[in-house]
Amino acid sequence: MHNENTKDLSLLGNQEVKYDFDYNPKLLETFDNKYPDRDYFVKFNCPEFTTLCPITNQPDFATVYISYIPDVKMVESKSLKLYLFSYRNHGGFHESSMNLIMDDLIELMDPKYIEVWGKFTPRGGISIDPYCNYGRAGTKYEEMAHYRMMHHDMYPEKVDNR
Repeated sequence: MHNENTKDLSLLGNQEVKYDFDYNPKLLETFDNKYPDRDYFVKFNCPEFTTLCPITNQPDFATVYISYIPDVKMVESKSLKLYLFSYRNHGGFHESSMNLIMDDLIELMDPKYIEVWGKFTPRGGISIDPYCNYGRAGTKYEEMAHYRMMHHDMYPEKVDNR
């Protein structure tokens, strides 16, 4: 039984969901934030992200970290999982993929603040970890985005988890 907050969700609890292997932002669904007047982070750790190199067609694997401060709408996690899965056969560079994910989530939810960070496994001895963020223009969240960008990843990473 769905309560009033989830009545429009078609994927949550649906056992017959089909996986889309091609990029599809229409899979994303929202629900109402019960605390729009409170600032808080929602964080997703997505360790099974895959996409294809648009040049070589080889798979790229990453953990994608998504953190956002919701306003009125929030992304439903199963729809996010299916959306991220839809990158499986999508050809996109690491940087483009992370920015596209962020753009799609901004369009979907209009969050106060959001950041997306892809931690890709190395290919050819190099890992690429694009980070992007956004804060709503003209607000303290825009200032927050600038601050977090300027102070992002200031210390060398100890790479032992790839």
